[in-house]
Amino acid sequence: MSQRAPYAEELRSRREAAGLTQKQLAEKMLVHPSLVAHWEAGRRKPSYDDAKRLDRVLNTGGTFERFLRDNPFAQHFDRAAQAEQAAIRIEEYAPVYVPGLLQTEAYARGVFIAARMHWAEEDLDERVVNRLKRAEILTGKLPEVGFILSEAVLRLPVGGPEVMAEQIAHIIALVRARRIRVQVVPLAQGVHAAMGSMLSLMKFADAPDMAYVEGLHTGNVMDADAPDDVQRCRDAYDSARAAALHPDASLHLLETVMEEYRSYARNLQPQQQRLMAQVELQRRG
Repeated sequence: MSQRAPYAEELRSRREAAGLTQKQLAEKMLVHPSLVAHWEAGRRKPSYDDAKRLDRVLNTGGTFERFLRDNPFAQHFDRAAQAEQAAIRIEEYAPVYVPGLLQTEAYARGVFIAARMHWAEEDLDERVVNRLKRAEILTGKLPEVGFILSEAVLRLPVGGPEVMAEQIAHIIALVRARRIRVQVVPLAQGVHAAMGSMLSLMKFADAPDMAYVEGLHTGNVMDADAPDDVQRCRDAYDSARAAALHPDASLHLLETVMEEYRSYARNLQPQQQRLMAQVELQRRG
């Protein structure tokens, strides 16, 4: 399966149907021919203004504008999200948050709320649904999927102890069902080469390996155009794996932290009930 994005396939098809070369389309668009080549290879996406111009030049009735408007993922992640569905092996290092492929609904909601306080409820629901939909690759015919998590991922409470207990239980269930492989890098292990950012490596049956690195509101895809960068990402991932616990020891740590959250949640409930009772008494008084 090709990792070329649908909009890229559509653009090449529409350009050829219009009888234009990439250079001729670039001239009509007032852009460099290399940019058109990047669009058709799926390496970059047109901006909204460029998409509107493509629709005008190719007379496509808003097709390319709709591609961008209907896209459920952030633009910097879109190509990686498309590639994820075609990968035969996915390996991911997570320094802070549980990877999107593993997130529960409550955890994902907590992450989105942390990123932006004021959401329209329907927009927040849509973001959560789109994130959960990505995890469908973990059902049915699976790619080989492995995750390396910093212990900080387990210790950072997103949504409270009950949400964290549920989230870690979900990861444990996937491990026990042999759907994924998980290793944890203990905080006491210290530094390693991958710790600075989220890193995903993908392997395909019919395309070069891809690496995706993500920061705050940014992401960078590397593939056949940057093989040295892909290899450096592979080296960084291997550094994290060398620092990580064995999968069996990692599973034991996951279970331990899950029980810690469950215990904390049980102890917290009576306190919350007492506080609510006090508020109710004050309201009535």
